[in-house]
Amino acid sequence: MDAVLRPVTETDPTATEDNKLPNRPSRAEAEAAARVLLQWIGDDTEREGLLDTPKRVVKAYEDLFSGYKEDPREHLERTFEEVGGYNDIVLLKDISFTSFCEHHVLPFTGKAHIAYYPDHAVVGLSKIARVVEIYARRLQTQEHLTVQIATALEKYLAPRGVAVMIEAEHQCMSMRGIQKQGVSTLTNRFSGVFEDNASEQVRFMTMVRS
Repeated sequence: MDAVLRPVTETDPTATEDNKLPNRPSRAEAEAAARVLLQWIGDDTEREGLLDTPKRVVKAYEDLFSGYKEDPREHLERTFEEVGGYNDIVLLKDISFTSFCEHHVLPFTGKAHIAYYPDHAVVGLSKIARVVEIYARRLQTQEHLTVQIATALEKYLAPRGVAVMIEAEHQCMSMRGIQKQGVSTLTNRFSGVFEDNASEQVRFMTMVRS
């Protein structure tokens, strides 16, 4: 199977790299900010259990929000044309993810279901899951996350259609405020043949639920 590198001249405008962040605080400043928050909630940052917590918080943030340093284009631009003429739907179900609500910086967890109709080439299956991970590891709303994933696939794969469904539970709703557990939020995004043909939407939904 021959790989095809499709030329892409534009970078993802949502991809944020270190050199694109003017006046980014230093690690020491980030650790100081974490220490202030610990003091603000009323704890003693000089006690043994919290001495290294600011450093751990910053290190955890590097991992949890690593998506700002990645560009989905790098994972989607390599496609494969030798697929034996296959041109039907490609569906990945139950891609698990954890992201953080941009309003309260609390996690929401769920699953993404993604389908596309190839035009002339397909992409490695793991690359689609990687795109979900890149966008999930940024401060998000579920609605924006849904659109970003779909837009990246549309832009870099140029398929005949894309369908994205995300189901998630938000801890900003279950842990605080109204405190309702077990509430699932569902968002969808359709383009191309999925947007134009209701039967394709039904087919996608049926395959996801089967």
